[in-house]
Amino acid sequence: MFEILPDPKLDGIIALMQAFAADPRMGKIDLGVGVYRDEAGRTPVMQAVKQAEAHIVATQESKTYLSLAGDTAFLDAMEGLLLGGAVPHARVAAVGTPGGTAAVRQIAELVRLVRDDATIWISAQTWPNHAPLIAAAGLKPRPYRYQDAAGAMLDRDGMFADLAGVAPGDVVLLHGCCHNPTGIDLSVQDWAEMAALLDRTGAVPFVDMAYQGFGEGVNADAGGLRHLAARLPEVLVAASCSKNFGLYRERVGVAMAIVPEAHKARLAGALASLNRQNFAFPPDHGGRVVSTILNDTALKHVWQTELEDMRTRVAQNRRILAAALRAETGASRFDAIEHQQGMFSLLPLTGAQVECLRADHGIYMLWDGRTNMAGLNSQTIPVLAQAIAKVMA
Repeated sequence: MFEILPDPKLDGIIALMQAFAADPRMGKIDLGVGVYRDEAGRTPVMQAVKQAEAHIVATQESKTYLSLAGDTAFLDAMEGLLLGGAVPHARVAAVGTPGGTAAVRQIAELVRLVRDDATIWISAQTWPNHAPLIAAAGLKPRPYRYQDAAGAMLDRDGMFADLAGVAPGDVVLLHGCCHNPTGIDLSVQDWAEMAALLDRTGAVPFVDMAYQGFGEGVNADAGGLRHLAARLPEVLVAASCSKNFGLYRERVGVAMAIVPEAHKARLAGALASLNRQNFAFPPDHGGRVVSTILNDTALKHVWQTELEDMRTRVAQNRRILAAALRAETGASRFDAIEHQQGMFSLLPLTGAQVECLRADHGIYMLWDGRTNMAGLNSQTIPVLAQAIAKVMA
């Protein structure tokens, strides 16, 4: 029966990973995969994570099932991290998921349960897996303008003009911080205007929070989400602990619905049912690491210090790269990199130039110029700047 199965379309990021692994050249540089790397090029286990894991191993006495929603301590800790008390606990329904990817899919499935004709509005530049996940859930993704034509700033007028067309019950997907792939975030004023638009139109915000702590800091990065939650009756959230806790392979995520108190039990039941249908009980170890850290004052301080060091290092990479590109190219077209936030920026390069970087210089980034700023270090920044100057010439 499987002779009619079509060949799968390989995800661009996965294809890039495979191409990089197969490249035998010494000195090749991977700037495509979204993982944090330190100055030595490693993706280390955070010390707070190691200490939490040691505590768990020493004290955990069972590996039996928990609930379909996952560990309550983890869900409550994530509610505090994301919302900071912006809304009462009685309004928050949440379940654990295998990573942020599954959280996005579960929220899309939740939307389909209540409105299978809903349009999910996504920024024109976004994480490559957003549209496929939404389409796989049977919903319609539709883009709205986000980055301006120069690739330097938010196209504020275009974004709000497009979103003026949302209908009641539509869903608007927003990056909570550290927009992937542009690094261009909404300002406090933009979040306020977005809340007003959603309130006026009856559309529901869906906030994807994958990089909390990598922009301006843990609490500042959640400011937009907290404003929406306090202002609007319904907010959907997908969050990941892959980046800010370094728990990539542990697959730690949460899907959350902020609703009127009267609807919480129904939403919690629907989310738990979706978990049952897809993977049953969410994985526990990574979530338990997170809750152990967040519920221990000393461990939380260790984690916050480590995360702040990571955040400032990425910001430093941005400043150094912008200066190096200015010196190598004699142009200011890359200056915006310095003022963007998070792990990614879209470099203003053509597809042919990106291919030339790969073929001639062993530098791997996505076809649209998405570059992992957290994958650079003091040795690779000048190499990248010189290579970009060459392909541009």
